Amino acid sequence: MEAKQLRIVYMGTPDFAVGPLRRLVESGYNIVAVVTMPDKPAGRGLKVHESAVKQYAASVGLPVLQPEKLKDPAFVEQFKALDADLGIVIAFRMLPEVIWSAPRLGTFNLHASLLPDYRGAAPINWAVINGDTVSGVTTFMLNHEIDKGDILGQVAVRISADDNAGTLHDKLMEAGTGLVVETVEKIASGTAAPFPQPQAEGAYKAAPKIFRETCRIDWHRPGVAIVNLIRGLSPYPGAWSELRDTAGTTAAPIGVKVFSARFEKGPSTAPGTIVTDGKKAIRVGCADGYILLDELQLAGKKRMRADDVLRGFSRIGQYRFE
Repeated sequence: MEAKQLRIVYMGTPDFAVGPLRRLVESGYNIVAVVTMPDKPAGRGLKVHESAVKQYAASVGLPVLQPEKLKDPAFVEQFKALDADLGIVIAFRMLPEVIWSAPRLGTFNLHASLLPDYRGAAPINWAVINGDTVSGVTTFMLNHEIDKGDILGQVAVRISADDNAGTLHDKLMEAGTGLVVETVEKIASGTAAPFPQPQAEGAYKAAPKIFRETCRIDWHRPGVAIVNLIRGLSPYPGAWSELRDTAGTTAAPIGVKVFSARFEKGPSTAPGTIVTDGKKAIRVGCADGYILLDELQLAGKKRMRADDVLRGFSRIGQYRFE
């Protein structure tokens, strides 16, 4: 069957899922509906927030479905009525079998890692946090187990020393966009050759959900590990620490997020101790040297370069990170 004749249902929510959808639409593939998360209030004003996928789909006139529950009988009936040939899922929710099995040719997922490594919710973050130099994208057929279906295709992507989670996200989205189109073409032509993933538990790197405590900087760790944590959580959700006055006052600690930093190996002061010239440089002691803070954000302030922070907070040298 001609690939552009396939009736495709596309399911996704964040920016990562917009690139492949845009490419499919602009290339003339037949997207019969887009399924995304329901609108939610967000921000201080609790304004209704539409997902990135919905915003794009609406801008090009695609039908949008936003079920609260994917097993809701009304939605299941509506989904089956689409008479889809193929389902595509990118950064969405876990699908029940009644949905992923409905399309005639099945449903495939795009995952932001080289499976079986980094199955889970945060593959981009963990690849950087762990100091990997290679990541990639994988398309695979959905089955009953999360991220364990038969692999359809993979593309490797280099992680440079300057990459953070944000820049790697963009690299993987671009690579994934091409892989999704290639996968659709192979499925349509009957040339797709799925192969099973190795299933040995515990043998591969994991990508669990990122929690607040995951993001806390431990200044007693080696400098390379600290910088990788900062890179892997930048720009979101952000690695963080707390400033405490060394004078021993009862003042509340000041929360700080760090978005960019470098490591200088060598002898240092006690971990968490701040050394600064008061003008440009903020150095923090770690296990085997110093962390040079380049971009940070103090609670209640905007994100700033270190020299800008020092202009407004010259007393930072009287504090320490904990």
